[in-house]
Amino acid sequence: MDKKILRIIDANQNRALEGIRVCEEITRFILANKNLTLAFKNLRHRIVSTARDWNIANLSLLNSRNSAKDAGRASIESELKRINYKDIFFANIQRTKESIRVLEEFSKLKSSKASQGFKNIRYRLYQLEKKTYSKLRHICGD
Repeated sequence: MDKKILRIIDANQNRALEGIRVCEEITRFILANKNLTLAFKNLRHRIVSTARDWNIANLSLLNSRNSAKDAGRASIESELKRINYKDIFFANIQRTKESIRVLEEFSKLKSSKASQGFKNIRYRLYQLEKKTYSKLRHICGD
């Protein structure tokens, strides 16, 4: 597979896993909600297993990585400001959904099974976002 495509997959897989982990930590330590925490954890593991459906070796992804020369590496001002953990949650759930969408689209190049898996993950994220928002607004206000 083209090294540029592998970079896209690597970056978005990492971004999705990082973002969902932040959401998981908020549900675990701030909301102390076992069910939501488990749902995020299971979804994080599902991302990894769905990515395996591509049959792309982790070493290929790692070898394609070029973080030092990434044109999108710099942060924009809005990424550097958060008001509270609700802001942190929403920034990270959005980042995760966007990354999953990228993975869904690029998996179409090699595996319809992986593409469908990522689509299912994306819709599950929509549901988890809504459930978590309901809990967060009680703590942070609307």
